[in-house]
Amino acid sequence: MLLAMTNPLRTRVYVMTVAVLVSVVGSGACFGFVLDGWVGAVVGAATTSLGAGFGMLARPRPAVASVQAVSGDGYAEGIADTVLLSIAMYEAAVFPLTPDGASDEEQDARRTVAYRLSAYDGPPRSVRVSAAAALEALDDGADAERARATVKELSLAIYDCRNGRSLTGDASDSSSG
Repeated sequence: MLLAMTNPLRTRVYVMTVAVLVSVVGSGACFGFVLDGWVGAVVGAATTSLGAGFGMLARPRPAVASVQAVSGDGYAEGIADTVLLSIAMYEAAVFPLTPDGASDEEQDARRTVAYRLSAYDGPPRSVRVSAAAALEALDDGADAERARATVKELSLAIYDCRNGRSLTGDASDSSSG
């Protein structure tokens, strides 16, 4: 199982496509056998293989398109989502829904986690800048609406990066700014 993961994603998608086609042809043969014995099995297998072959010739690109869609920088997106989650947890500790909802120790722990994750160079620069603004607003602790607005700006920055609207090379920029 581990050896299969070392192959490129494109190769794995093609192998899985072939496996599905073999299964389709096998099910056509089984259906044909149920209807008319061995002759029906041959006719069913031939018919489904011709249909699958025609389908691959008529629309060969969906598998390739799905491989290209997955080829984004999922690692940077995951780190950015984790930064957002940690800042949202810190926000919940700073502005709890109930009085005494979060102790000072819990607030300090969530603040430490949020700062450590936000300082990591994995997310794009625009996400790190928005995270810094959100942390600054949360550290002030006086204006809940301003803090919510900065957390919302952070989530929109992550959304923009996920949809490819960030600057090229932004995710690899490791300079602090």
